Amino acid sequence: MMLRHRRAGTAPAAVLAAALAAAGLTAGTARAAVPAAAPAPTPRPLAASCSQAYLPLPDPYCTPGAYNPDVTQATIGQTICVSGWTATVRPPTSYTNALKVRQIAAYGYADTNTADYEEDHFVPLELGGAPRDPANLWPEPRYGSQPAQSKDSVETKLKNAVCGGRVGLDDARTALVNDWTTALSVLGL
Repeated sequence: MMLRHRRAGTAPAAVLAAALAAAGLTAGTARAAVPAAAPAPTPRPLAASCSQAYLPLPDPYCTPGAYNPDVTQATIGQTICVSGWTATVRPPTSYTNALKVRQIAAYGYADTNTADYEEDHFVPLELGGAPRDPANLWPEPRYGSQPAQSKDSVETKLKNAVCGGRVGLDDARTALVNDWTTALSVLGL
């Protein structure tokens, strides 16, 4: 059975930072903010088991998402809406590949071939996701009913709507984090 999880809050930063430090990782400075309708989940360190039950979404305890503090509604004209901007903040593959290996193990995927996963920014760079924060990166399968390529097209449509003034940045981020498979319909796109 595949579960859907509606994200209702973010993990406390101090708890997540401690969990990441215990796993030998560093956290960014920003957390993804979504409407707080329920208590925030307590994060599990990456060394612990992350659940595949939320697929095609990441486990919200392991990958709650995080924002780049330099990207706000006021700065989109100088950041995400500038052609090629994401290339200036994208982390090197030496960083993401090493993290992907650890996260594939944490998610307990039987298939450990790194080529079968995209080390995905849950909040995409094109919507101002934190580039290097492990809380915003996860090994998204390239196979299944909702492969990584499906999310990529949603991200592009959301960015175009934000840059075109049809949707606010916070609304696009919230819809995507709550459930990227319904984000476009929730926003009327």
